[in-house]
Amino acid sequence: MSINQSPSNLRKGQQAFAAYIRDPKHQPAPGDVKPERMAMYRELFFNNVEAFLSSNFPVLRSLSSDDDWLQLVQDFFTQHACASPYFSEIPEEFLHYLQNERQETRDLPFMLELAHYEWAEMALTIAKEATPPKIKAKSDLFETPLALSPLVWPLVYRYPVQRIGPQFIPDRAPEQATFLLMYRNDVDVVKFFEITPMSYRLLEMIQEYPGQSGDDYLRQLADSALKKEGTAQSFFRNLADRVIIYSA
Repeated sequence: MSINQSPSNLRKGQQAFAAYIRDPKHQPAPGDVKPERMAMYRELFFNNVEAFLSSNFPVLRSLSSDDDWLQLVQDFFTQHACASPYFSEIPEEFLHYLQNERQETRDLPFMLELAHYEWAEMALTIAKEATPPKIKAKSDLFETPLALSPLVWPLVYRYPVQRIGPQFIPDRAPEQATFLLMYRNDVDVVKFFEITPMSYRLLEMIQEYPGQSGDDYLRQLADSALKKEGTAQSFFRNLADRVIIYSA
C-alpha cells in the first residue's frame, strides 16, 4: 500500500486492507499488496484476537471444540465493528457481540451469561478504582453511613455460571436464579461468593442509595432473616471486613 497517494485513495486502500483482513472469503485482497504478505497480516491479526479471547474466556473456550471456537472468533472478527482500538477492551466488545449480534442457534444456552461472568472477573482485576478504607472493627454498622465499594459487583444469572465447566454443562436454567457477589479485596485479588436474593437486594440498595445507616437499609427490606439483630450484625461485619462496604 503506497503512502504516495491522495488522502481519499489512501483511505480507500486502508478500508480495503481492513475488509480483507476481517473477511478474506468475501472481500477482495488489495491489488497493491502481495498475496502472501496479506495472508501473513491476516493470520497475525486473527491469531492475536483469538489468543486474547481464549485467555480471557478460558471456561467458554474449554467447552467449545476447536472448530466451533474458531468459527465463533471468526464471526466476531468479521461481524463486529469494535468501538475501541485497545486490546484490553476486546473482551467487552466480545460481550456486545454475543448480546446484540450473535445469531447462532446451536450456541450453548448459557454462553452469554458465562462470558459475562468471566469478563467481570477480568474487568474487576484491571479496574482503576482504589480500594476504600476499611471500617474500624468497633464501629456500629447499624449507625454508620454505608456505601458499596466501587470494586464490588452484585450479579444475578439464570444459570449457576460459577459451577459451569467441562464436568458440568447444564442444558436448561434451574428454577432459581443464581446470585453472586464479586469483589476485589484490599490485596487486589478478585473473589466471589454466592448470596441470597435478599442479600442481593440489600446490596443493590446500598449501591443505589449510599449514605444511609445499616439500620435504615434493613427497615426498607421486607420481612427477612437478615432483620434479626445477630444475623444482620454478622452480615454487615462480614461485608465490612472484606471492604465490600465502607463508611460513606
